[in-house]
Amino acid sequence: MPVEGGSSSGSASAARHPKQKRKAHSLSIRRTNSTEERPAGIQRGDMLESQDSKLPLSLRHNLLDLFGQIEREFENLYIENIELRREIDSLNERLTGDGQTVEGGDPTKGALKTKASHSTSQLSQKLKTTYKASTSKRLYTFHGKIGRPRYFRVAACELWGGDSWIVSSFKATAGSRAVCQLLKEYMGHRDGIWDLSITRTQPVVLGTASADHSALLWSIETGKCLLRYAGHAGSVNSIKFHPTEQMALTASGDQTAHIWRYMVQLPVPQPPPDVSAPCDDDQDSSDREEGEVDGEGPCEVPTVRVATATLKSHQGVVIAADWLVGGRQVVTASWDRAANLYEVETSELVHALTGHDQELTHCCTHPTQRLVVTSSRDTTFRLWDFRDPSIHSVNVFQGHTDTVTSAVFTVGDNVVSGSDDRTVKVWDLKNMRSPIATIRTDSAVNRISVSANQRIIALPHDNRQVRLFDMSGVRLARLPRSNRMGHRRMVCCTAWNEENQSCNLFTCGFDRQAIGWNINIPALLQEK
Repeated sequence: MPVEGGSSSGSASAARHPKQKRKAHSLSIRRTNSTEERPAGIQRGDMLESQDSKLPLSLRHNLLDLFGQIEREFENLYIENIELRREIDSLNERLTGDGQTVEGGDPTKGALKTKASHSTSQLSQKLKTTYKASTSKRLYTFHGKIGRPRYFRVAACELWGGDSWIVSSFKATAGSRAVCQLLKEYMGHRDGIWDLSITRTQPVVLGTASADHSALLWSIETGKCLLRYAGHAGSVNSIKFHPTEQMALTASGDQTAHIWRYMVQLPVPQPPPDVSAPCDDDQDSSDREEGEVDGEGPCEVPTVRVATATLKSHQGVVIAADWLVGGRQVVTASWDRAANLYEVETSELVHALTGHDQELTHCCTHPTQRLVVTSSRDTTFRLWDFRDPSIHSVNVFQGHTDTVTSAVFTVGDNVVSGSDDRTVKVWDLKNMRSPIATIRTDSAVNRISVSANQRIIALPHDNRQVRLFDMSGVRLARLPRSNRMGHRRMVCCTAWNEENQSCNLFTCGFDRQAIGWNINIPALLQEK
């Protein structure tokens, strides 16, 4: 049935495709339930007995009742759809009369005006609320952009040969090929990569921490492994670089954190490969067999086996560690439910930060102030203030309903927290009673990162996706994930590098590889 206009049942039936005819015939039992089409004087039981069927009469009665309910429900949806379509037409007419255009209608006019955007957003919300409440168990395929009416077919309508259409005004995702480009793949670990980080001093290199008990340093341009740290006896869960010196801090499952020095020499960069892909690639890739890794492991590279300092006051796995501003102190987070503050020069424990009810999952320090945030499986994250040497205050925030996997500071006065409850929340340090933005996703969120210059949030997911959002919660793009590129296992962490007028995003996952992406910020913001 078309959205607008109508036709008799006979003409509609005659115009159907042969496949739809067969579907209609196979479900002809439904049509006998209509009282308008039933001849006078013939009862339902008589009609059922007159039809050739091996089904019991009681079962056929139940089928008739069910199909009748389905038909009535779809009739209600069809009526609602017509009313919504009329509202959109009326809205478009008013906008045209006011001299405003919708996005895509006139390329010289630009995006929607404020009034149009507000009205269309209200209509979009009405659509989503209506169909979420009444048809949550049906399958839809969404498509379209706000401002230009697009349609999606109700899949269940195909069961009875219907041709109903329902209006959708949901925003399309960014799809420009110029937004994201594969920079380099870094393969050499023999187990999953939990964390990665970029050095803050020259030379700029990439560091990865793996479950194979090692941490590797990589040339960003060539993808060559430059150095290997093998001082831990357990999984290396975190890696962070000193703000001014060539030192690294790693946390491990051996219940210790190590501080170690490195010296690397960058190789001559090779011409970059011409590889690009759209940021909204919907192709899925099948998981590889366990143990299968592209390429070969790192060649013989310099190996550091002895730490400059060993921090060993925890009674459980050390899951994360970070440098406080200035690099004279470090903080560690452990599964023993505590975070410890150490002096770097003496390796002495300064403070034990206790209070979490379950294992800690992450810790992060503010880039310019003596502030620490710790996250935990107890669904909370805590803000520790060391700015006043005589007072060490702590604030507890309960904004999530599941494990808080990470909480990070931004360059401004914000904290961004991610959780296994499939949400990411943006908080203002000046008023943390409630989040200023909430991002809802379809998968658990792991260790997030926020770019310093553009304040773009990169979300790594359990379902292998990496999505980009701005600080207000607007989705900007999704990194490619196909048979040719992207991660094949859970994505564990993201890290930004905004040196030399470029913006690169690095991701790592349990598929044993890290990937570098070049993000075209102007194109990304234009898509927004």
